[in-house]
Amino acid sequence: MESDSTTRHKPRGRVVMLVDNGVKGDSRVQKAARSAADAGWDVVLFGVSPDSQKHSWKLGSAEVRLIPKPTPLNPRRHDMRRPFPRRPLAYRSPQVARYRVQAAKAWRSDLAFRQASVKAAKAGHPGRSAGGSTARLLVPRLSAKVYSKWVALRARETTDLQKRRSMLDARVDRTTTAMWQLLMKERAWRRLTPNLWDFELAFAKHIDALKPDLIHAHDFKMLGVGARAAVRARAAGRPVKLVWDAHEYVPGLPPRHGRWLPGHVAWEKEHAVFADAVVTVSPALAELLKKGHDLEELPTVVLNAPVLSPAADEVAGADPVPDLRELCGVGADTPLLAYVGGINPVRGVETIIEGLTLMPDVHVAMVSVPPGKPYAATATIAKLVDELGVGDRVHFLPFVPHWQVADFVAPADAAVSPLHHLANHELALSNKFFEYAQARLPQVVSDIRTMSEMVRSTGQGEVFRAQDTEDYVRAVKAVLADPERYRAAYDKPGLLEKWTWEAQAEILDGIYSRLLPDRPKAAAPAAEPRADAHA
Repeated sequence: MESDSTTRHKPRGRVVMLVDNGVKGDSRVQKAARSAADAGWDVVLFGVSPDSQKHSWKLGSAEVRLIPKPTPLNPRRHDMRRPFPRRPLAYRSPQVARYRVQAAKAWRSDLAFRQASVKAAKAGHPGRSAGGSTARLLVPRLSAKVYSKWVALRARETTDLQKRRSMLDARVDRTTTAMWQLLMKERAWRRLTPNLWDFELAFAKHIDALKPDLIHAHDFKMLGVGARAAVRARAAGRPVKLVWDAHEYVPGLPPRHGRWLPGHVAWEKEHAVFADAVVTVSPALAELLKKGHDLEELPTVVLNAPVLSPAADEVAGADPVPDLRELCGVGADTPLLAYVGGINPVRGVETIIEGLTLMPDVHVAMVSVPPGKPYAATATIAKLVDELGVGDRVHFLPFVPHWQVADFVAPADAAVSPLHHLANHELALSNKFFEYAQARLPQVVSDIRTMSEMVRSTGQGEVFRAQDTEDYVRAVKAVLADPERYRAAYDKPGLLEKWTWEAQAEILDGIYSRLLPDRPKAAAPAAEPRADAHA
């Protein structure tokens, strides 16, 4: 597949984009690939296949390729070592423990069958004795009983050890983690999170075969993959440029276990120095990245803004924008709040539901139902809705395409964003923030740093204390009492025009052009017609 693409005409240069997901659920990555291709770059976007097969499709003029990523380095090192001396009685692995427990059960089951077959034969039933006289089976049954207890003891020890090991936060784990950090510095990920090599080994040959002029690595996992590909190309005499698109603040991510965070921080630290340019999603995150990695330049901010004019192939076959109030079964005079996003404990959805008990006339549209399996926390929220007796005013609705969100929620009276205080929440200006803005909705946001500062500076909404239901209700009532006051903030010249992906794509293309100045900007060979998202 790579050989065919390698021979394609490339108007300005070849851009390889990398992302550590399946692409379809990542609107920022999709928008970046499509707009870069529209600007005349030959774009191939690599993502991770959900199975063992390769998948490919087009995003406008950009090509998407999902590559299988085997995970042989995913098991932790201790899973492949004997547990001695921490738990000398434990089996080497849970798999061995399960096998031994089942084998012991099978032995006792077979002995019971042999004994029963003797009794059945003596009673004249069909079949014959399986050699199971009581005297003959006495020693085997006693042995099987003792063996089963021994196996059960060792299995419990194995389970306890696995629980203790799962978070890698025992004293011995903390000591070894600190030791590797001290000895290896930013190279410590090789010991702490060696599974990151699986990304490198899965994608390296595909990137190299394309001989890119520029690599655009989305987020921290693909930073290392892109950096290593760029280094290989540079060593071979090809001056490949590397753009790192930092979506999150890695030190602020919730750790999955005791080594996950220091391992990924080290991975990012080692590879950030190879980037020719860094872009990110908010000014606050840009400042942290510059300081944390001693960058020479402040990273360029490319906002997660919505597309106003989707391409014709995006719109083709899509259903019309649904009528929000019709789906909720409410008229134009009913106060309606809109929430768009996932449901999990840190997004603050409980505050929205609890607030309804203090606002008996208000309804809320929860645009939170993904295709397929719902979010795990949805059941908890549904239970809270029932307990508080507000089920007739909470409307769970399915997601719509990202380019329809603004028009879909526009009939609401206000939008709400009740995020809890987490490091990455403090730094975020989410795509939903800009979608609400394009819908010209007053916004009620929690006092997480970046978003609340923006809302206060523009006057487009009210801020409340996160996880404070009474203060949330105060903010909602203030907005509903005079919504036009807050909508007027969007009349500021240039504000909404700046908060579009079309404007952000110009910034991104400017970075590409600066890094490859000998590739003048030109229209794509077959630019697609654009549809009006507001039509």
